[in-house]
Amino acid sequence: MAGSTNGARKINADPHQSKIYSEFSRFYDKIFERIFFPRIARVIASLKIPPGARVLELGVGTGLSLSAYPSHCNVLGVDLAQDMLDQAADKVREHGWTHITLRQMDALNLELASNSFDYVAAFHVVSVVPDAARMMAEARRVCRAGGKLIIINHFRSERPLIGPLVDLADPVTRKLGWRTTLKLVDIIDGAPVSIEQKFKTSPRSLFTVVIARNEKEIAAFG
Repeated sequence: MAGSTNGARKINADPHQSKIYSEFSRFYDKIFERIFFPRIARVIASLKIPPGARVLELGVGTGLSLSAYPSHCNVLGVDLAQDMLDQAADKVREHGWTHITLRQMDALNLELASNSFDYVAAFHVVSVVPDAARMMAEARRVCRAGGKLIIINHFRSERPLIGPLVDLADPVTRKLGWRTTLKLVDIIDGAPVSIEQKFKTSPRSLFTVVIARNEKEIAAFG
């Protein structure tokens, strides 16, 4: 995969729950880099991605995570928001990341062959898409059997006091583009995956890291 936006096409999509990221794309890195990047970089480093591995990142946005990937793997970053991808493309060109390709694509309907990636990552995007379960089904489809699925996201707290309290903010956050009520079980319940790691990078973190193995049978997705 060469570092480019070759193959990208304009998608005339109806507004969806990621609209805030598109509208504030110019400020995204300034706001979120300090919050998100250290965690993302730590998780990517822990994967020990081998040479030649094929990596798909869903919701790559402005490319905040791209510098964390080793140059010996092939990375495809997809996002629905073209203005976010334009900023990611600027980073790719500026740094000469020839191992990274970007495409505009809907994570709920990936225009990618089944079983074509060794790793599929979704960083801080699961609670943004309109149908998280469908997105994860697509992630499993394009990830080979035995491949890794990596998620970093906020999930509803299982603590009896905190969960309902955070739920009160959900009507507001939904208008801004994301929801606070999503549970991990909502996106993996009954799915052919085995969770290998589930942790937070600090006791005070709002975000959970999930690393799972895709246990599907190849025949199930063709």
